[in-house]
Amino acid sequence: MPRRRIGFWYRFAAVLCKPPLVVLLKRDWRGMENIPADGGFITAVNHNSHIDPFAYAHFQYNTGRVPRFLAKSGLFRKGFVGAAMRGTGQIPVYRESTDALSAFRAAIDAVERGECVAFYPEGTLTRDPGLWPMTGKTGAARVALQTRCPVIPVAQWGANLLLPPYAKKPNILPRKTHHVLVGPPVDLSRFYDKEMTPELLKEATEVIMAAITAQLETVRGEKAPETPYDPKQVRIEQRRRAAHAERTGRRDQGKLGQEEGQST
Repeated sequence: MPRRRIGFWYRFAAVLCKPPLVVLLKRDWRGMENIPADGGFITAVNHNSHIDPFAYAHFQYNTGRVPRFLAKSGLFRKGFVGAAMRGTGQIPVYRESTDALSAFRAAIDAVERGECVAFYPEGTLTRDPGLWPMTGKTGAARVALQTRCPVIPVAQWGANLLLPPYAKKPNILPRKTHHVLVGPPVDLSRFYDKEMTPELLKEATEVIMAAITAQLETVRGEKAPETPYDPKQVRIEQRRRAAHAERTGRRDQGKLGQEEGQST
């Protein structure tokens, strides 16, 4: 299956974006040999800075296999940014609408055309205190099992030092290094020819996230937490604690009122 040509808009975006990235970030890019030379595939990438999509796109542009990112639909609507997003073939994600499944279908179509689709399986910036990958959403696994395409785990580190998560100002000096380590394809064959249940998709996603985390452990030279940070479970625990605190507060107020009544 042939690879897609880079095209005008991607080359134009590279002309605009590469010079500042080269100035701001040194590069330690390893594992390019694991990027398929031909055919459709998925890259599954960790996300720890608002600028890491640009840094990662720079890396993959240099491999000759440009990525098609899934991005918020609002970016496609108006002006130069919208024209660039459409022209470079990015995939709009419509949330909470009847078009929500269109991104899934578009990702499958892109893979089947021989393109690379880049997934951030976490769905947002990591909220792990140590900036390790969180639990992932199942979109990448769903596309991978539907198409049986290679899933390439990619870990990146360094853009977060230039612009930490949710920071408004970059830390330009000293110059940071953008580390990328690409691992071999994730083996998902044991999930083939099975019903795509939520449980199966969750398990396949955990395998993908474990592969990304393993690459990041190598980059950082340290071990990740044994249990990935789960935002959903954290929210449940926060609500549980808030409800407990509210009940305790009411109980304490009731006791105080009884004591005041007895003292009068």
